[in-house]
Amino acid sequence: MAGTVRTATVMGAGAWGTALAKVLADGGIDVRLWARRPELAEAINATARNEDYLPGIALPPGVRATSDPAAALGGVTTVLLGVPAQQLRTNLEQWVPLLDPDATLVSLAKGIELGTLMRMTQVIQQVSGFDINQIAVLSGPNLASEVAEGQPAATVVACTDSGRAVELQRALNTGYFRPYTNTDVVGAEIGGACKNVIALACGMANGIGLGENTAAAIITRGLAEIMRLGMALGAQPTTLAGLAGVGDLVATCTSRHSRNFSFGRRLGQGMTIEEARKAGEGHVAEGFASCQSVLALASSYGVEMPLTDAVARVCHHGLSVNQAIALLLGRRTKPE
Repeated sequence: MAGTVRTATVMGAGAWGTALAKVLADGGIDVRLWARRPELAEAINATARNEDYLPGIALPPGVRATSDPAAALGGVTTVLLGVPAQQLRTNLEQWVPLLDPDATLVSLAKGIELGTLMRMTQVIQQVSGFDINQIAVLSGPNLASEVAEGQPAATVVACTDSGRAVELQRALNTGYFRPYTNTDVVGAEIGGACKNVIALACGMANGIGLGENTAAAIITRGLAEIMRLGMALGAQPTTLAGLAGVGDLVATCTSRHSRNFSFGRRLGQGMTIEEARKAGEGHVAEGFASCQSVLALASSYGVEMPLTDAVARVCHHGLSVNQAIALLLGRRTKPE
């Protein structure tokens, strides 16, 4: 039977972690927001704003920040993990002794871990030792700045324990943020991880001046790649055709607010990797690292992902964006 969440902790005070802290507080929940840097936690408490990651957004009184993991996690049974995908394992290893054994852990990161090729819930389960039924994922077309502004948005809460999913759904449900439940954790995670890579490709195409026809082709063929990989891993096609798949893909591939689209766009405009990173002002484009692990995961299952391969070559092997586009256009023709 689903209970009621009264207190929750968000570990990670980036744009998305802060936006979700606001969502929870707007729903009447007391929220502890952990920030890695003490000065950021102090600034959030002093000004009720996180100007580093969500400038101009006023946070509700229910959000209190701290840089002390013990203070953030003590006595809390709903924990949202909002650190970047490639940093999740290292951080979680330090936090595990502080976690309530009955806690529900929610993954907010969208990526595949380099080296292990694990999804984020698999990383969480391995590091924490928690039962898989205690681990959920939140994924959907959710650009942090728009959610923080209170613009209408929908998302998916996926968990193999439907009771926990409903509990989280109630906690996150506000007048502007609408969560749907799902038991297909694999589908939600694969959709979230892969769409970042396709968004890089869309950004690159936009950066070199290509238009809407190209964007539509990249999104559609990108979805085909995501479907192939997801189904090879046991995901449900309906999940990938829903908010955590198509919805997230479209939002991330078409918005200047998307870090991955923007990063790809800067590369298309001729910036080097380092220049594009600096221009991002510290915001992490998850697809930059994940394109390698997604490609390796696909290869291990014999799944062909040409768009992902092209993005990985641009990001990590010195291929130019123009060469990548030519490579994709030069592939042999075949039935759709």
